[in-house]
Amino acid sequence: MTGQNEIERLYEMLNRIQEPKGFYFNVDREKVFDLLDSLLKNKNRYGYMSCPCRLSSGNREKDKDIICPCAYREADVKEFGSCYCALYVSQEWNEGKFGKEYVPERRPMELMFA
Repeated sequence: MTGQNEIERLYEMLNRIQEPKGFYFNVDREKVFDLLDSLLKNKNRYGYMSCPCRLSSGNREKDKDIICPCAYREADVKEFGSCYCALYVSQEWNEGKFGKEYVPERRPMELMFA
């Protein structure tokens, strides 16, 4: 089980790295911490932080597109204001200027079941 301190450290580190790139954490801090906890669990389980909203194969090479931040985040945030799991969002999304609609899965089926 991951501890609160570990989750908070990950939050601070990722925030420092991603915010200057224009990717913000969702304002729902409880959701963010739940997702970060799941990322840390996946890191302990697989050795890498695969997206907690997707099924990981346990093979880093097969999962490289879903290692957080995933390969689909940029396009998702640009089009919908948030990534698939809504961990990363745009500033406009957090300010309520973006409709909070469902973000469809961009990962190709052949990668999901490889």
